[in-house]
Amino acid sequence: MSPQPMPAVGEPAPEFRLRGPGGPSIALSDYRGSKNVVLVFFPLAFSPVCSHQLPALEKEARRIEALGAVLLGISVDSHYANAAFARSLGLSFPLLSDFDRSTSEAYGMLIPEKLYSGRALFVVDRQGTIAYRDAAPVPAEVPSQAELLAALERLQ
Repeated sequence: MSPQPMPAVGEPAPEFRLRGPGGPSIALSDYRGSKNVVLVFFPLAFSPVCSHQLPALEKEARRIEALGAVLLGISVDSHYANAAFARSLGLSFPLLSDFDRSTSEAYGMLIPEKLYSGRALFVVDRQGTIAYRDAAPVPAEVPSQAELLAALERLQ
């Protein structure tokens, strides 16, 4: 299995429908026309770097919301593991389960030899287009929150 390329800025964002907290599904298209969407790909629930990255994003959640966006975390973990992880970190935004790995693959984030995703931030604008992307070269690095916030400000 060779990795898919990441969708480029200006390209349509791949649609998805993933299980969220408690099991109900959330689709990217649920926000089309109303909100920008920040997709936070993270490798695995309860891993050390993720346990620091996601709370740092939580600290910016109100600002992100004020900039007209919603945060959605995505990992290959089950929705049960993601719900427990979100509770343990006190997150207000949903962590979605890409258990079949199709969304990670569509966004070019699946690491085939590991079967989990890399770490990245994508902004999908209200029209469903990739407006920003920042993928860490290795999963131990974290994409820039400052650049994410600047990208959201440009969409205002």
